[in-house]
Amino acid sequence: MKFVDEATIRVEAGRGGDGCLSFRREKYIEYGGPDGGDGGMGGHVYFVGDEALNTLVDFRFKPRYRAESGESGKGRERTGAKGDDLYIKVPLGTAVYDEDTDDLVTEVKTQGEVILIAEGGRYGLGNTRFKSSTNRAPRKTTKGQPGEMYDLRLEMRLIADVGLLGLPNAGKSTFVSAVSDARPKVADYPFTTLVPSLGVVRQGFDRSFVVADIPGLIENAAEGAGLGIHFLKHLSRTRVLLHLIEVNPIDSSDPIHNYELIEKELGRYSQAIADKPRWLALSKADAASESEVQAVVDRLEAQATAKAQKIFVISSVTGGGIDALIGDLGQFLLDQTEEAQNKQKALEQRAGQEAHDYSLLLREARRKRRQIDEDDDQEVTVHYER
Repeated sequence: MKFVDEATIRVEAGRGGDGCLSFRREKYIEYGGPDGGDGGMGGHVYFVGDEALNTLVDFRFKPRYRAESGESGKGRERTGAKGDDLYIKVPLGTAVYDEDTDDLVTEVKTQGEVILIAEGGRYGLGNTRFKSSTNRAPRKTTKGQPGEMYDLRLEMRLIADVGLLGLPNAGKSTFVSAVSDARPKVADYPFTTLVPSLGVVRQGFDRSFVVADIPGLIENAAEGAGLGIHFLKHLSRTRVLLHLIEVNPIDSSDPIHNYELIEKELGRYSQAIADKPRWLALSKADAASESEVQAVVDRLEAQATAKAQKIFVISSVTGGGIDALIGDLGQFLLDQTEEAQNKQKALEQRAGQEAHDYSLLLREARRKRRQIDEDDDQEVTVHYER
């Protein structure tokens, strides 16, 4: 299934039913009086969190959603039926924005969570409501009101405990396949991972955590280069970041420079994401000598202690160092205090908003570039000479 993490839809609640104009008509009753009933309430629109969904692709094919309108009132003071409510299932981690104002409407975070999105229109009043001692035969009714209608932009952010960072071909997908049952595409060329993937790491029968693998970042990713910028927002819903660094890069680049490049791009994109707990893992250690590995560790400890809480040396092929890393990660997630959890929630909110704001800035910059290109094309005049 194609991975889609953004979609724009229109939701419209049902219209309220009109009030009824009616008078009682029965044999031997000359003046029966008004008996028009009220209309029915319009149906509401709700979003429901569903953990079985992992993409917004369905919304690309069906961008309009409308709840049922209420029925009009009837004679004999019968009220019209209420319109059926519409329940729309969305993946967990979906942020809902108003397309017109760019304001955050809500976030769907838990399984089965039901959130009111658009309220149905109020019902109209039948003429029975307007009778009085001075108006025994009212002919006044009211119309049902339209339901709320919104254009919404849905942005899905994967919910994971651990988010993987790194350059393309740093070994992130191999790591995920080694520690979980996930089977992302693995190959010996950059940008093998084109869409995010999740893997569940199980520790015994009652403990597990989720790892998110996003496409690798490159230099100037924060300005839109490469693939990673499109998926960096998924790191806003993680509790700890695991930065994978290739010990002996195939392109002979400097591992420390690669580390600093990713950290720089992350900070440019979202300071809240950059402030999350960070662990380092030197990957593909089986392809380097012990002295080469130790030299990289020493340089990292001298330069990266401010951001990296722990440094591990691993090989996803041989399994070296994997058990220690997974064990410490699981214990770290288990031992988080209430204070740490509250700090994490605050970082999630900041990171989500920063990611959204950055996407808007990038979108506006692209729009301006397209406008400039169109203006340049219009200024070109072609002269034909014989």
